[in-house]
Amino acid sequence: MLSNQRHLFDVPDEVTYLNCAAHTPLLNSVRQAGTEGLDRKYHPWDIDASATPAEAEKLRGLFAGLIGAKAGDVAIVNSTSYGIETAARNVALAAGQKILMVQDQFPSNVLSWRHLATEKGGEMAFVPRPTDGDWTAAILGHLDGDVAIAALPPCHWSDGSSLDLVAIGARCREVGAAFVIDATQVIGAKPFYVNEIQPDFVACSGYKWLCCPYTLGFLYAAPHRQNGTPLEFHRWNHEEPNAVATETGYPADYNSGARRYDMGEINNFIHMPMAVAALTQVAEWTPAAIQNYLTPLTDAVAEGAEARGWVVPVRGKRVGHYIGMVPPQTLSPEIVPRLQREANVHVSQRGAGVRVSPHLFNDGTDIERFFEALDSVLAS
Repeated sequence: MLSNQRHLFDVPDEVTYLNCAAHTPLLNSVRQAGTEGLDRKYHPWDIDASATPAEAEKLRGLFAGLIGAKAGDVAIVNSTSYGIETAARNVALAAGQKILMVQDQFPSNVLSWRHLATEKGGEMAFVPRPTDGDWTAAILGHLDGDVAIAALPPCHWSDGSSLDLVAIGARCREVGAAFVIDATQVIGAKPFYVNEIQPDFVACSGYKWLCCPYTLGFLYAAPHRQNGTPLEFHRWNHEEPNAVATETGYPADYNSGARRYDMGEINNFIHMPMAVAALTQVAEWTPAAIQNYLTPLTDAVAEGAEARGWVVPVRGKRVGHYIGMVPPQTLSPEIVPRLQREANVHVSQRGAGVRVSPHLFNDGTDIERFFEALDSVLAS
Protein backbone atom coordinates (compact mmCIF):
# COMPACT_ATOMS: atom_id res chain seq x y z
CA MET A 1 0.00 0.00 0.00
CA LEU A 2 1.18 3.51 -0.76
CA SER A 3 2.50 5.69 2.03
CA ASN A 4 2.03 9.45 2.20
CA GLN A 5 3.73 11.15 -0.76
CA ARG A 6 3.90 14.72 0.52
CA HIS A 7 7.66 14.79 -0.04
CA LEU A 8 7.04 14.71 -3.80
CA PHE A 9 5.00 17.94 -3.68
CA ASP A 10 5.60 21.41 -2.29
CA VAL A 11 2.64 21.66 0.08
CA PRO A 12 3.53 23.61 3.26
CA ASP A 13 2.56 22.09 6.60
CA GLU A 14 0.20 24.97 7.35
CA VAL A 15 -1.80 24.37 4.16
CA THR A 16 -4.71 21.91 4.17
CA TYR A 17 -5.32 21.39 0.48
CA LEU A 18 -8.35 19.21 -0.23
CA ASN A 19 -9.28 20.55 -3.64
CA CYS A 20 -7.71 18.15 -6.13
CA ALA A 21 -10.93 17.61 -8.07
CA ALA A 22 -10.46 21.26 -9.06
CA HIS A 23 -6.75 20.94 -9.78
CA THR A 24 -3.83 19.11 -8.24
CA PRO A 25 -0.64 20.93 -7.33
CA LEU A 26 2.26 20.10 -9.60
CA LEU A 27 4.68 17.46 -8.48
CA ASN A 28 8.21 18.68 -7.85
CA SER A 29 9.37 16.55 -10.78
CA VAL A 30 6.76 18.14 -13.06
CA ARG A 31 7.81 21.63 -12.05
CA GLN A 32 11.43 20.75 -12.79
CA ALA A 33 10.47 19.38 -16.19
CA GLY A 34 8.57 22.59 -16.90
CA THR A 35 11.57 24.71 -15.94
CA GLU A 36 13.75 22.71 -18.30
CA GLY A 37 11.09 23.10 -20.99
CA LEU A 38 11.05 26.87 -20.52
CA ASP A 39 14.80 26.89 -20.97
CA ARG A 40 14.33 25.30 -24.39
CA LYS A 41 12.21 28.23 -25.54
CA TYR A 42 14.56 30.65 -23.77
CA HIS A 43 17.42 29.34 -25.97
CA PRO A 44 15.64 28.00 -29.08
CA TRP A 45 18.92 27.58 -30.94
CA ASP A 46 19.64 24.66 -28.60
CA ILE A 47 16.35 22.86 -29.30
CA ASP A 48 16.59 19.27 -30.49
CA ALA A 49 13.85 19.16 -33.12
CA SER A 50 13.36 15.43 -32.63
CA ALA A 51 12.94 15.55 -28.85
CA THR A 52 9.40 16.90 -28.50
CA PRO A 53 7.73 14.58 -31.05
CA ALA A 54 9.35 11.68 -29.21
CA GLU A 55 8.01 13.04 -25.91
CA ALA A 56 4.52 13.30 -27.39
CA GLU A 57 4.66 9.65 -28.40
CA LYS A 58 5.92 8.65 -24.97
CA LEU A 59 3.06 10.60 -23.39
CA ARG A 60 0.55 8.94 -25.70
CA GLY A 61 1.80 5.55 -24.60
CA LEU A 62 1.72 6.45 -20.91
CA PHE A 63 -1.92 7.53 -21.08
CA ALA A 64 -2.83 4.47 -23.12
CA GLY A 65 -1.24 2.28 -20.47
CA LEU A 66 -3.38 3.85 -17.75
CA ILE A 67 -6.63 2.97 -19.54
CA GLY A 68 -5.68 -0.37 -21.09
CA ALA A 69 -5.50 0.96 -24.64
CA LYS A 70 -2.91 1.07 -27.40
CA ALA A 71 -0.90 4.23 -28.07
CA GLY A 72 -2.52 4.51 -31.49
CA ASP A 73 -5.94 4.78 -29.84
CA VAL A 74 -5.01 8.05 -28.12
CA ALA A 75 -5.01 11.63 -29.38
CA ILE A 76 -3.35 14.44 -27.46
CA VAL A 77 -5.68 17.42 -27.15
CA ASN A 78 -5.82 20.63 -25.15
CA SER A 79 -8.99 20.11 -23.12
CA THR A 80 -11.95 17.86 -22.45
CA SER A 81 -14.20 20.19 -24.43
CA TYR A 82 -11.90 19.79 -27.45
CA GLY A 83 -12.17 16.02 -27.16
CA ILE A 84 -15.94 16.08 -26.73
CA GLU A 85 -16.39 18.37 -29.72
CA THR A 86 -14.25 15.99 -31.78
CA ALA A 87 -16.51 13.14 -30.69
CA ALA A 88 -19.63 15.18 -31.48
CA ARG A 89 -18.43 15.68 -35.04
CA ASN A 90 -18.02 11.96 -35.53
CA VAL A 91 -21.19 10.39 -34.13
CA ALA A 92 -24.61 10.30 -35.77
CA LEU A 93 -27.74 12.05 -34.52
CA ALA A 94 -31.01 12.11 -36.45
CA ALA A 95 -33.92 14.47 -35.90
CA GLY A 96 -35.96 13.41 -32.89
CA GLN A 97 -33.23 11.24 -31.37
CA LYS A 98 -31.93 11.87 -27.86
CA ILE A 99 -28.59 12.67 -26.29
CA LEU A 100 -28.62 11.26 -22.75
CA MET A 101 -26.84 13.03 -19.88
CA VAL A 102 -27.19 13.39 -16.12
CA GLN A 103 -28.67 16.32 -14.24
CA ASP A 104 -26.18 19.13 -13.62
CA GLN A 105 -23.51 17.45 -15.75
CA PHE A 106 -20.23 19.33 -16.20
CA PRO A 107 -20.51 21.79 -19.13
CA SER A 108 -17.59 20.37 -21.12
CA ASN A 109 -19.73 17.30 -21.81
CA VAL A 110 -22.92 19.26 -22.45
CA LEU A 111 -22.33 22.31 -24.63
CA SER A 112 -21.12 20.46 -27.75
CA TRP A 113 -24.15 18.19 -27.49
CA ARG A 114 -26.50 21.16 -27.18
CA HIS A 115 -25.05 22.55 -30.40
CA LEU A 116 -25.37 19.18 -32.15
CA ALA A 117 -28.96 18.73 -30.96
CA THR A 118 -29.90 22.18 -32.24
CA GLU A 119 -28.16 21.56 -35.55
CA LYS A 120 -29.71 18.13 -36.15
CA GLY A 121 -33.09 18.56 -34.51
CA GLY A 122 -32.25 16.18 -31.69
CA GLU A 123 -33.27 16.30 -28.04
CA MET A 124 -31.22 16.86 -24.89
CA ALA A 125 -32.38 14.38 -22.23
CA PHE A 126 -31.12 14.81 -18.67
CA VAL A 127 -31.59 12.00 -16.14
CA PRO A 128 -32.78 13.53 -12.83
CA ARG A 129 -30.67 12.93 -9.75
CA PRO A 130 -32.05 9.74 -8.16
CA THR A 131 -33.30 9.99 -4.59
CA ASP A 132 -31.70 6.64 -3.72
CA GLY A 133 -28.31 7.64 -5.12
CA ASP A 134 -28.35 4.94 -7.80
CA TRP A 135 -27.38 6.77 -10.97
CA THR A 136 -26.85 3.53 -12.89
CA ALA A 137 -30.40 2.26 -12.46
CA ALA A 138 -31.78 5.69 -13.29
CA ILE A 139 -29.73 5.93 -16.48
CA LEU A 140 -30.58 2.40 -17.60
CA GLY A 141 -34.24 3.30 -17.15
CA HIS A 142 -33.85 6.09 -19.71
CA LEU A 143 -31.45 4.38 -22.11
CA ASP A 144 -33.71 3.03 -24.86
CA GLY A 145 -33.90 2.93 -28.63
CA ASP A 146 -34.63 6.65 -28.84
CA VAL A 147 -31.16 7.45 -27.48
CA ALA A 148 -28.50 7.96 -30.16
CA ILE A 149 -25.73 9.16 -27.85
CA ALA A 150 -25.06 8.58 -24.16
CA ALA A 151 -22.66 11.34 -23.05
CA LEU A 152 -21.81 10.57 -19.44
CA PRO A 153 -19.14 10.73 -16.70
CA PRO A 154 -17.89 7.86 -14.50
CA CYS A 155 -19.02 9.88 -11.47
CA HIS A 156 -20.79 13.14 -10.84
CA TRP A 157 -18.33 15.99 -10.70
CA SER A 158 -20.07 17.73 -7.79
CA ASP A 159 -20.11 14.91 -5.22
CA GLY A 160 -18.40 11.75 -6.51
CA SER A 161 -21.59 9.68 -6.80
CA SER A 162 -20.67 6.92 -9.24
CA LEU A 163 -22.00 5.31 -12.41
CA ASP A 164 -21.43 1.71 -13.51
CA LEU A 165 -19.99 2.37 -16.95
CA VAL A 166 -19.63 -1.31 -17.79
CA ALA A 167 -23.38 -1.87 -17.39
CA ILE A 168 -24.20 1.37 -19.19
CA GLY A 169 -21.82 0.51 -22.03
CA ALA A 170 -23.50 -2.86 -22.47
CA ARG A 171 -26.91 -1.18 -22.71
CA CYS A 172 -25.56 1.32 -25.23
CA ARG A 173 -24.47 -1.52 -27.47
CA GLU A 174 -27.88 -3.20 -27.09
CA VAL A 175 -29.77 -0.10 -28.25
CA GLY A 176 -27.17 1.09 -30.77
CA ALA A 177 -26.23 4.28 -28.93
CA ALA A 178 -22.78 5.85 -29.16
CA PHE A 179 -21.09 6.04 -25.75
CA VAL A 180 -18.98 9.14 -25.05
CA ILE A 181 -17.36 9.65 -21.65
CA ASP A 182 -15.81 12.62 -19.89
CA ALA A 183 -13.47 10.73 -17.55
CA THR A 184 -11.58 13.74 -16.21
CA GLN A 185 -12.66 13.08 -12.63
CA VAL A 186 -11.52 9.44 -12.61
CA ILE A 187 -8.53 8.67 -14.82
CA GLY A 188 -5.41 8.85 -12.69
CA ALA A 189 -7.20 8.27 -9.40
CA LYS A 190 -9.22 5.12 -10.01
CA PRO A 191 -8.88 2.16 -12.40
CA PHE A 192 -10.56 2.82 -15.75
CA TYR A 193 -10.22 0.28 -18.57
CA VAL A 194 -11.67 0.81 -22.01
CA ASN A 195 -11.71 -2.91 -22.81
CA GLU A 196 -14.25 -3.39 -20.01
CA ILE A 197 -16.37 -0.30 -20.73
CA GLN A 198 -16.12 -0.35 -24.55
CA PRO A 199 -16.83 3.34 -25.14
CA ASP A 200 -16.70 5.08 -28.50
CA PHE A 201 -14.77 8.09 -27.21
CA VAL A 202 -13.25 9.08 -23.85
CA ALA A 203 -12.06 12.63 -23.17
CA CYS A 204 -9.92 13.56 -20.19
CA SER A 205 -8.23 16.76 -19.02
CA GLY A 206 -4.80 16.34 -17.49
CA TYR A 207 -4.68 19.07 -14.86
CA LYS A 208 -6.74 17.25 -12.24
CA TRP A 209 -5.96 13.64 -11.28
CA LEU A 210 -3.19 13.21 -13.86
CA CYS A 211 -1.12 15.99 -12.25
CA CYS A 212 -0.42 17.65 -15.62
CA PRO A 213 -0.24 21.34 -16.50
CA TYR A 214 -3.24 23.21 -17.90
CA THR A 215 -4.14 23.04 -21.60
CA LEU A 216 -3.22 19.38 -21.92
CA GLY A 217 -5.62 16.48 -22.26
CA PHE A 218 -6.36 13.22 -24.04
CA LEU A 219 -8.96 11.66 -26.30
CA TYR A 220 -9.39 7.91 -26.63
CA ALA A 221 -11.08 6.79 -29.84
CA ALA A 222 -12.22 3.20 -30.24
CA PRO A 223 -10.73 1.46 -33.30
CA HIS A 224 -13.98 1.80 -35.25
CA ARG A 225 -13.97 5.56 -34.56
CA GLN A 226 -10.47 6.25 -35.90
CA ASN A 227 -11.43 7.17 -39.46
CA GLY A 228 -13.36 10.32 -38.64
CA THR A 229 -12.89 14.03 -39.22
CA PRO A 230 -10.58 15.91 -36.84
CA LEU A 231 -11.38 19.25 -35.28
CA GLU A 232 -8.26 20.83 -36.76
CA PHE A 233 -6.38 20.39 -40.01
CA HIS A 234 -2.65 20.81 -39.53
CA ARG A 235 0.48 19.11 -40.73
CA TRP A 236 1.20 17.26 -37.49
CA ASN A 237 -1.95 15.15 -37.73
CA HIS A 238 -0.97 14.16 -41.26
CA GLU A 239 1.62 11.73 -42.51
CA GLU A 240 4.88 13.31 -43.72
CA PRO A 241 4.34 16.57 -41.80
CA ASN A 242 7.45 18.16 -43.32
CA ALA A 243 6.04 17.94 -46.84
CA VAL A 244 4.97 21.58 -47.02
CA ALA A 245 6.47 22.74 -50.31
CA THR A 246 4.05 23.72 -53.04
CA GLU A 247 6.17 21.95 -55.63
CA THR A 248 5.90 18.56 -53.90
CA GLY A 249 2.46 18.98 -52.40
CA TYR A 250 1.14 19.32 -48.88
CA PRO A 251 0.58 16.25 -46.67
CA ALA A 252 -2.60 14.52 -47.80
CA ASP A 253 -3.17 11.47 -45.61
CA TYR A 254 -4.02 11.59 -41.92
CA ASN A 255 -1.85 9.87 -39.36
CA SER A 256 -2.92 6.36 -38.46
CA GLY A 257 -5.30 5.66 -35.61
CA ALA A 258 -6.47 8.36 -33.24
CA ARG A 259 -3.43 10.55 -34.01
CA ARG A 260 -5.54 12.26 -36.69
CA TYR A 261 -7.45 13.91 -33.82
CA ASP A 262 -4.32 15.47 -32.27
CA MET A 263 -4.50 19.18 -31.51
CA GLY A 264 -2.34 21.68 -33.37
CA GLU A 265 1.03 22.63 -31.87
CA ILE A 266 1.24 19.24 -30.20
CA ASN A 267 5.04 19.56 -30.05
CA ASN A 268 4.98 21.89 -27.07
CA PHE A 269 8.46 22.35 -25.58
CA ILE A 270 7.06 22.98 -22.10
CA HIS A 271 3.90 20.92 -21.66
CA MET A 272 5.13 17.68 -23.19
CA PRO A 273 8.01 17.06 -20.73
CA MET A 274 5.81 18.17 -17.82
CA ALA A 275 3.04 15.77 -18.77
CA VAL A 276 5.48 12.91 -19.32
CA ALA A 277 6.89 13.45 -15.82
CA ALA A 278 3.38 13.58 -14.36
CA LEU A 279 2.04 10.43 -16.01
CA THR A 280 5.25 8.57 -15.29
CA GLN A 281 4.68 9.18 -11.59
CA VAL A 282 0.95 8.36 -11.73
CA ALA A 283 1.74 5.12 -13.54
CA GLU A 284 4.35 4.26 -10.90
CA TRP A 285 1.81 4.83 -8.11
CA THR A 286 -1.01 3.14 -10.11
CA PRO A 287 -4.60 4.41 -10.01
CA ALA A 288 -5.64 1.37 -7.95
CA ALA A 289 -3.15 2.19 -5.20
CA ILE A 290 -4.17 5.85 -5.26
CA GLN A 291 -7.82 4.85 -4.86
CA ASN A 292 -6.94 2.55 -1.97
CA TYR A 293 -5.03 5.33 -0.21
CA LEU A 294 -7.71 7.97 -0.66
CA THR A 295 -10.82 5.92 0.13
CA PRO A 296 -10.25 5.87 3.92
CA LEU A 297 -9.84 9.65 3.82
CA THR A 298 -13.13 10.25 2.02
CA ASP A 299 -14.80 7.68 4.27
CA ALA A 300 -13.62 9.79 7.21
CA VAL A 301 -15.15 12.84 5.53
CA ALA A 302 -18.42 10.95 5.11
CA GLU A 303 -18.40 9.91 8.77
CA GLY A 304 -17.72 13.45 9.97
CA ALA A 305 -20.32 14.93 7.64
CA GLU A 306 -23.06 12.52 8.66
CA ALA A 307 -22.29 13.09 12.34
CA ARG A 308 -23.06 16.76 11.72
CA GLY A 309 -26.28 16.07 9.83
CA TRP A 310 -24.85 16.60 6.35
CA VAL A 311 -25.79 14.28 3.47
CA VAL A 312 -23.19 12.39 1.42
CA PRO A 313 -23.46 9.88 -1.46
CA VAL A 314 -24.27 6.35 -0.39
CA ARG A 315 -21.32 4.05 0.36
CA GLY A 316 -20.85 1.67 -2.54
CA LYS A 317 -22.32 4.24 -4.93
CA ARG A 318 -19.52 6.79 -4.69
CA VAL A 319 -15.89 6.94 -5.75
CA GLY A 320 -13.13 6.84 -3.15
CA HIS A 321 -11.06 9.87 -4.12
CA TYR A 322 -13.49 12.74 -3.56
CA ILE A 323 -16.84 13.32 -1.95
CA GLY A 324 -19.53 15.98 -1.76
CA MET A 325 -21.38 16.81 1.45
CA VAL A 326 -24.63 18.77 1.53
CA PRO A 327 -25.71 20.60 4.71
CA PRO A 328 -29.20 20.37 6.21
CA GLN A 329 -29.70 24.08 5.52
CA THR A 330 -28.79 26.10 2.45
CA LEU A 331 -25.03 26.47 2.20
CA SER A 332 -23.83 30.04 2.60
CA PRO A 333 -21.55 31.10 -0.29
CA GLU A 334 -19.20 32.56 2.34
CA ILE A 335 -18.33 29.23 3.98
CA VAL A 336 -15.69 28.02 1.51
CA PRO A 337 -13.94 31.42 1.15
CA ARG A 338 -13.84 31.74 4.94
CA LEU A 339 -12.30 28.28 5.32
CA GLN A 340 -9.52 29.38 3.01
CA ARG A 341 -9.10 32.85 4.47
CA GLU A 342 -9.33 31.98 8.16
CA ALA A 343 -7.86 28.47 8.34
CA ASN A 344 -5.91 27.91 5.11
CA VAL A 345 -8.25 25.00 4.34
CA HIS A 346 -8.97 24.59 0.64
CA VAL A 347 -12.11 22.85 -0.65
CA SER A 348 -14.76 23.75 -3.25
CA GLN A 349 -18.42 24.62 -3.20
CA ARG A 350 -20.10 22.57 -5.89
CA GLY A 351 -23.84 22.69 -6.29
CA ALA A 352 -25.58 22.67 -2.93
CA GLY A 353 -22.61 21.29 -1.01
CA VAL A 354 -18.92 21.23 -0.24
CA ARG A 355 -16.64 18.98 -2.28
CA VAL A 356 -13.62 17.50 -0.50
CA SER A 357 -10.93 15.96 -2.71
CA PRO A 358 -7.64 14.83 -1.15
CA HIS A 359 -4.52 13.39 -2.73
CA LEU A 360 -1.48 11.42 -1.67
CA PHE A 361 -0.01 14.37 0.24
CA ASN A 362 -2.99 14.33 2.62
CA ASP A 363 -3.64 12.18 5.68
CA GLY A 364 -6.18 11.91 8.46
CA THR A 365 -4.84 15.04 10.15
CA ASP A 366 -6.01 17.11 7.17
CA ILE A 367 -9.53 15.74 7.52
CA GLU A 368 -9.52 16.64 11.21
CA ARG A 369 -8.32 20.16 10.38
CA PHE A 370 -11.07 20.53 7.80
CA PHE A 371 -13.82 19.68 10.27
CA GLU A 372 -12.29 21.80 13.03
CA ALA A 373 -12.23 24.76 10.64
CA LEU A 374 -15.74 24.03 9.35
CA ASP A 375 -17.15 23.85 12.88
CA SER A 376 -15.44 27.12 13.76
CA VAL A 377 -16.75 28.93 10.68
CA LEU A 378 -20.30 27.61 11.13
CA ALA A 379 -20.30 28.64 14.79
CA SER A 380 -19.36 32.27 14.09
